[in-house]
Amino acid sequence: MSLDHRLSPEHEELRRTVEEFAHDVVAPKIGDLYERHEFPYEIVREMGRMGLFGLPFPEEYGGMGGDYLALGIALEELARVDSSVAITLEAGVSLGAMPVFRFGTEEQKREWLPRLCSGEILGAFGLTEPDAGSDAGGTKTTAVRDESTGEWVINGSKCFITNSGTDITGLVTVTAVTGRTDAGKPLISSIIVPSGTPGFTVAAPYSKVGWNASDTRELSFSDVRVPFANLLGEEGRGYAQFLRILDEGRIAIAALATGLAQGCVDESVKYAKERHAFGRPIGDNQAVQFKIADMEMRAHMARIGWRDAASRLVLGEPFKKEAALAKLYSSTVAVDNAREATQIHGGYGFMNEYPVARMWRDSKILEIGEGTSEVQRMLVARELGLSG
Repeated sequence: MSLDHRLSPEHEELRRTVEEFAHDVVAPKIGDLYERHEFPYEIVREMGRMGLFGLPFPEEYGGMGGDYLALGIALEELARVDSSVAITLEAGVSLGAMPVFRFGTEEQKREWLPRLCSGEILGAFGLTEPDAGSDAGGTKTTAVRDESTGEWVINGSKCFITNSGTDITGLVTVTAVTGRTDAGKPLISSIIVPSGTPGFTVAAPYSKVGWNASDTRELSFSDVRVPFANLLGEEGRGYAQFLRILDEGRIAIAALATGLAQGCVDESVKYAKERHAFGRPIGDNQAVQFKIADMEMRAHMARIGWRDAASRLVLGEPFKKEAALAKLYSSTVAVDNAREATQIHGGYGFMNEYPVARMWRDSKILEIGEGTSEVQRMLVARELGLSG
């Protein structure tokens, strides 16, 4: 594969377009929405019109015919300004639509992807449960066949599910135990549950530390019935399917984390030039300069990491280790840069009117969501041939 991570003219045009959108459309509105914990419907509609939700999908399904690198570019530019908007796109594409594209039947793709790609509806991925987070194999949600009606009967609950309760949420792909092996191990399958299905209840939004303009909910399923045809992929292959989805999603989260890290640099450079102390800009002080230089170094290296992983995915090469490394490193530096940006801003960094306060609150979840930092280290160790 090429070691040149410079963008093609098409990718660079996309980057500039999303950068302009983030600064001209997202930045002026998101602060108020964030503080009011309101979902950015107008912004999401505009993102849909721009084709951002269809970036990595073929045109035959309503997509833009791009690739995962294009998705990462868009996520990074959005997260430089705001992570709530970025995670809405990330979850809508990599967790909502991608399972349908990767594992769905042709009928399922034709039914769901055009509306998902246009942003008309959002999809969600119901994996995490109160007792099954990193240990996804501990899934307790069940789906039992009712042969008399040709339906799955689903019971259980999910938690921390992004995009699951908005006014435009169209479906949630739910992982559930559908049987047992001869050794008694659970067979986990993925099943599409359309929003509004009787027995499918969406709780009120969580009160969160960050990502306050994104939608995150707890879901419950009480004798929820959907047709056998809503099975996504092969029965009993749900565990392998979502591992693949999470491998890809880590690249997307790494791009988002890189954007947050770079946004901290952007805001710190701006503030260091404008803020005066002792008769001169604080950016004249070498201590501040060195902090910002280190922040830029971290963001730059994180960018190389996620683009490398994305390039391997696009080329059809193994990328599991590189995705885990990119997610681990970028999430770490996002937290580091957010902390340093807050320090550079001093007391103003603790005020919500400044973007870095939002970035500080948003950064920590990046070390947890879509695989904790500990899980990433475990995956890297396994890829190096270590086990235990």
